[in-house]
Amino acid sequence: MKISAKAREILKHHEGVRLRPYRCPALIWSVGVGHVIDPMHLEVKYHERKNLPIPEGWDRTLSAQEADDILAKDLARFERGVLRLCPDNLTDGRFDALVSFSFNVGLGNLQRSSVRMRHNRGDFAGAADAFLMWTMAAGKVLPGLVRRRNDERAVYLGA
Repeated sequence: MKISAKAREILKHHEGVRLRPYRCPALIWSVGVGHVIDPMHLEVKYHERKNLPIPEGWDRTLSAQEADDILAKDLARFERGVLRLCPDNLTDGRFDALVSFSFNVGLGNLQRSSVRMRHNRGDFAGAADAFLMWTMAAGKVLPGLVRRRNDERAVYLGA
């Protein structure tokens, strides 16, 4: 299965598209559509990340095509992960929502989430509601995450 073009656009809307390297809220150097430039930066303690330079070779502006190509590679990893972690009862909408969710929170968090557990038990209404538990960062509810989770919930339910 592949994420639909519509879901890809929704994901790009929520993630944003940035052609120059930037620091995400976790202070990780990223570019394009939420692409982590150097995964090794994830291992660095949060308070030490502010001093990390842009990884070598990334201090430039990407073309829109380069950003789309990077996104396609990144999405392939999450598509495979969703198929492995949630192998049954996948409609196009459920798959799209689970890929978007895992792209944002990571496959490890999908694996441990009540979204996955409820989906795999066949509790689809419960799984849809569980998306709404993932709206906080740094102890605060973020309006952007609330909007994203509501969109993912609607897609999951087939809206």
